[in-house]
Amino acid sequence: MAMRAPAGSPKQRDPKKIPNGDNAAQGKWGRAWEVDWFSLASVMFLLMFAPLIVYYFVMSCDQYGCSLTAPVVEVVTGKSSLSDIWAHTPGVTARAAQIYVGWVTFQVALYMMIPDFCHKFLPGYVGGIQEGAVTPAGTVNKYEINGLQAWLITHLLWFANAHLFHWFSPTIIFDNWIPLLWCANILGYTVSTFALVKGYLFPTSAKDCKFTGNFFYNYMMGVEFNPRVGKWFDFKLFFNGRPGIVAWTLINLSFAAKQQELFGSVTNAMILVNVLQAVYVVDFFWNETWYLKTIDICHDHFGWYLGWGDCVWLPYLYTLQGLYLVYHPVQLSAPHALAVLLLGLAGYYIFREANHQKDLFRKTDGNCQIWGRKPKYIECSYTSADGRRHRSKLMVSGFWGLARHFNYTGDLLGSLAYCLACGFSHLLPYFYVVYMSILLIHRCLRDEDRCSRKYGRDWERYTATVPRRLLPGLF
Repeated sequence: MAMRAPAGSPKQRDPKKIPNGDNAAQGKWGRAWEVDWFSLASVMFLLMFAPLIVYYFVMSCDQYGCSLTAPVVEVVTGKSSLSDIWAHTPGVTARAAQIYVGWVTFQVALYMMIPDFCHKFLPGYVGGIQEGAVTPAGTVNKYEINGLQAWLITHLLWFANAHLFHWFSPTIIFDNWIPLLWCANILGYTVSTFALVKGYLFPTSAKDCKFTGNFFYNYMMGVEFNPRVGKWFDFKLFFNGRPGIVAWTLINLSFAAKQQELFGSVTNAMILVNVLQAVYVVDFFWNETWYLKTIDICHDHFGWYLGWGDCVWLPYLYTLQGLYLVYHPVQLSAPHALAVLLLGLAGYYIFREANHQKDLFRKTDGNCQIWGRKPKYIECSYTSADGRRHRSKLMVSGFWGLARHFNYTGDLLGSLAYCLACGFSHLLPYFYVVYMSILLIHRCLRDEDRCSRKYGRDWERYTATVPRRLLPGLF
């Protein structure tokens, strides 16, 4: 077992020394303290129907060639019944359980036992032990950033097996897709339940916990802010990135291998989906340190929303395009393929460059160049929970002068490209862009509500200067 650099307990930071942009101890952090009827209804809806949505999509491909309407039509017309559909659904198998336990154990080992070495030879990559944002209670957690390393090791072993060792078939994931779904659900519910119990009985940081008095809301949205086991196993960082996102590209590769097995070749649509989504995944791990300052880590608590979502929703619904192409091997015309590629790369460029501009602006306190000019900004002030006044700056230059969330615009363009690679014969591949639109618009509204309460009239000045959220001139 490799030795890990000593770190000690998480630091406690004096609120007087918290920089203006750290957003700590503001009183309005994370999720709600109280639950209104709409939030509770939304929570109950997701708890009941999100697992059924995942099952419906996967079952539709397995039994109905990815048609979303055929199962409903057959049940309504009496040609089939719910019991018939369930009877034809594969259950959990010992083989799938072995694969899944081995997979999760391997990712835990990569996360916990091998300190990052990529930052020592990859120029520009920031890995190893890094500090996260200040939590509302003033805690500064340390993280071992080694996601890129875990992704590289995992994929090197995958390709080595496919071309040299032949320990298992590259189609192993597709061949066990539905049995693995049940295994992923077991883990998702187990870790979510454990996190809830832990938050009540032995939280990592009691001051960073939130209790609403409503069991279902606490279960879904989480009680603990940064639940940990020991000093290093952080639930948020592990489950947000591993095993789901590392698996994303492996799942796509397995789908491509299955298409090759069934039809003798891999279509350009499948290649595009693999390449464009791999760009997104590698970007995520390359910027894993930056991810420590995003909404998932800085504001969200760890509950079913993240625990089950990262284990089930992400790997099963973010890969629908590859799954669809196994059943429908679309071969795009050269102009169509080129258009999809350019749209996907343009979306990625906007997403990454917008985030880079904001990060550069924050690091330099505005003393930088954005599009060749010194960036413009609006000075804001806010009062933290301890009653102290702080000052902050909101940039209105570059992509952030076009719309208040232009990074999300790039994300949506990339999402649309994945779907367009599948042609226009079925609705199923387009679920992803519809879902991402709902998710990101909700995030826009949630972020802006928080900022409005935080900055008050200064936020009104900012929205007057940058009036659009996502699309210049439209929305």
